[in-house]
Amino acid sequence: MPHFILVLILFLSTSIQASADDAIAMGKQLAFSQNKGNCLACHQIADGLMPGNIGPPLVRMKQRFQTKQQLQQQIWDASIKNPNTIMPPFGRNHLLTEQEIQMIVEFLWSL
Repeated sequence: MPHFILVLILFLSTSIQASADDAIAMGKQLAFSQNKGNCLACHQIADGLMPGNIGPPLVRMKQRFQTKQQLQQQIWDASIKNPNTIMPPFGRNHLLTEQEIQMIVEFLWSL
């Protein structure tokens, strides 16, 4: 019986890691997509081609935001913290779904 529990724990931890890696990969795809997040239109991001320079480079996200929730709120509606921002309110205006924003957060949090 203990062997079964060990195998189950190993399987679950592998599945969770694969799921997290999948979310990061999908978040990167969304962030780089011109039809969805289009983060590269304004931001420099590692591996991004032809980035914009209107917004800050998206690096060291864990130092800039204390939690993933703060980063998610920034993407949802940046005007809450900065009323003069030109960043689109991706969530408030339904440009991205909550799930899409969450995947982008996972990607950005990994930077």
